[in-house]
Amino acid sequence: MLRVFAGMLLALVLAFWHPALAQLPDNVVRIGVLTDMSGPFADQVGRGSVVSAQMAAEDFAPEAQGLKVEVLSADHLNKPDVGVGIARRWVDEDGVAAIVDLPNSGVALAVANLMRQKNRVALASSSATSDLTGKACAPTTVQWVSDTWSQAHSLVHALLEQKLNTWFFLDVDYALGKTLERDATEALTAGGGKVLGVVRVPLGTTDFSTPLLQAQSSGAKVLALANTGADAINTIKQAAEFGIARKGMTLAALFLQISDVHSIGLQTAQGLLLPSPFYWDLNEKTRAWSKRWSARMGGRMPGMEHAGVYSATMAYLRAVRETRTLDGAKTVAAMKGKMIDDPLFGPTIIRADGRAVHASYLFRVKSPAESHGPWDYYVRVATIPPEKAFRPLNAGGCPMLASR
Repeated sequence: MLRVFAGMLLALVLAFWHPALAQLPDNVVRIGVLTDMSGPFADQVGRGSVVSAQMAAEDFAPEAQGLKVEVLSADHLNKPDVGVGIARRWVDEDGVAAIVDLPNSGVALAVANLMRQKNRVALASSSATSDLTGKACAPTTVQWVSDTWSQAHSLVHALLEQKLNTWFFLDVDYALGKTLERDATEALTAGGGKVLGVVRVPLGTTDFSTPLLQAQSSGAKVLALANTGADAINTIKQAAEFGIARKGMTLAALFLQISDVHSIGLQTAQGLLLPSPFYWDLNEKTRAWSKRWSARMGGRMPGMEHAGVYSATMAYLRAVRETRTLDGAKTVAAMKGKMIDDPLFGPTIIRADGRAVHASYLFRVKSPAESHGPWDYYVRVATIPPEKAFRPLNAGGCPMLASR
């Protein structure tokens, strides 16, 4: 009788016990969207990134198996100390398990380091520095969408094929600009090209007349913009006023996004070449998701970083469901090595260094005559397969790989 009673008691306990009770208080997963709401990247990320995370939480609900998802958001003001302060408070006081978005490479590196210390997850979906999967890689970091190596190598190779082999760099003077320049220079010199000059300007600069004059006088065939957001918009508009393209210099945008093109206008931006792993009008799946996003965003269309927030958040939530833990290293380990059928980026796999690998594309900005309406801005020039779109696994100096 005792054995029968013990068996019945065990069955009763198992029927009501859920593994999440030990690791997931109240079965809640809190995700923080740490973004730029008011600065130079607000159009690229900002409220649109919050909407993307909310959509991921809603789409995850039917498969959540009892998990509840809460989305928090904050503006890091493009200051690493502010970003770290918010992240620390979120983790220590609000129980945030993962932080997504993270535009501004300086903020991303600082927050990813904190999340490593806290054993929580950094989903760097809007961070361009390739150091996140290189020398600063961590077992709690995943980098989605793109990085400086991918953007730079894709564009350099395309322009070298056109014999455009002398470059002048105009950089934003923080981690993004420096790593874009470094990675592009590596590809350029390896392909037989030369750098004829570099000018670095502070984030938020509005007058680019001096660096543009320096670029013109350098004799370089390419003016390479290692900036983004408002900085890139102002540079391209002023380059048009200076007649850079009319005087035979090719304008190459290393990190331009569709929100930037929208602000610039096709009349000024037409002909620009830019690499991107996502375009809203790429296929049926990207169009369907983008139209849902657009309905919440007043008719705008999403950029690659908005798509990245959604995809990275979905992949993370599925890993939490599988592992039933908020342990950052265990959750990220569960995300790695599995082929993900991602609706926005296509077949995707997260490597041992934390890099999400998928195809990328080279686009040309349409002329006004080619466009059929608002947000119809790109022509696909080439498809870059996953194995060529991102830096080789062992080439980034990721310390985690040394022990493999």
